[in-house]
Amino acid sequence: MAIKFGINTFTWTSPFTTDDLPLLDKAKEMGFDLVEIPIESPGDLDYDQAAEAFKRTGLASGVCAVMGASRDPAHEDESIQRGGVEYLIHCIDAAATMGGRVVGGPIYAAVGRTWQSTPEQRKVELERCAKNLREAGKYAEDRGVVLAVEPLNRFETSFINLAEQAVELVEMVDSPAVKIMLDTFHMNVEEKKLGAAIGTAAPHLVHFHANENDRGIPGTGHVPWDEVATALKKINYDGALVMESFTTLVKEIARAAAIWRPPAPSQDMLASEMETDPVEGVTYTDMMRVPFETRNLADVYEGTLELEDLQEATDHGFLTIILIYFFHMNSDFFPVRCRDILSNKIRFNG
Repeated sequence: MAIKFGINTFTWTSPFTTDDLPLLDKAKEMGFDLVEIPIESPGDLDYDQAAEAFKRTGLASGVCAVMGASRDPAHEDESIQRGGVEYLIHCIDAAATMGGRVVGGPIYAAVGRTWQSTPEQRKVELERCAKNLREAGKYAEDRGVVLAVEPLNRFETSFINLAEQAVELVEMVDSPAVKIMLDTFHMNVEEKKLGAAIGTAAPHLVHFHANENDRGIPGTGHVPWDEVATALKKINYDGALVMESFTTLVKEIARAAAIWRPPAPSQDMLASEMETDPVEGVTYTDMMRVPFETRNLADVYEGTLELEDLQEATDHGFLTIILIYFFHMNSDFFPVRCRDILSNKIRFNG
């Protein structure tokens, strides 16, 4: 299965409603394969109409779980636990209706709730959470949907911050429909080595958010994209790579995500372009589809690798955004052959 490149609609708006479905056409025009929709409140979106829009555009769909204070499977209050399970069941139904496979997010606890636990308390909390996710996982399995546990940074949760903690929880749940997703924005804060964390999560990894350290345009910050790409290729990852950012225009979500300044000159530029466009007309999604090969890109620049070498790289089924990072960090060393490929809009593997 080829990797799909996606965009989360938080990039443009919140909440996503039926009136926002034309954003799918925009995403399609930008070259994305998948659109991920956060489900903030039941009733915001007509899922049947959304399913028709996904079918019309040919885009794949994904669902992002938004875990508010009343949706918390790890909470000691049983009514709040129940709210979390019922919300996840709603998200599973939404995903199934829209033709999606993954419901991802911090599905274990409310975002923003942080607390200090003793080892004994944490064990109880993990068991409580696992019990609730097991129930949701059974429902997801019956609907052909997978739940993906996303570790968040320490400022947004104290419960699951690391890939190894996500593995611990998922293995306690022990469900084929409860897996893991990772996000480079959060990993940048918590993980010592992003590649090692990807390796840790590998047996359970089904979804991936590819975000810059400041949630700005990928390649303009310090996320080690080469390390990320190499690790994903090593584990033969074939899920989606999704960019998730936020807009300052929606004050509530900007406050929740601590977006105090615009992450890019415009949200469309954030979704579709590099900071500086070295090839006229080439968009972010053109760049992210360029094949990645572990041999030195200097060989491409010097001409010792031919176009066939780049074609060979795609035989592994991995297309990556790593060259975005390379282009920004080496603006005077833009690979000639890569420029030729991009300017001619040559694409491999679709």
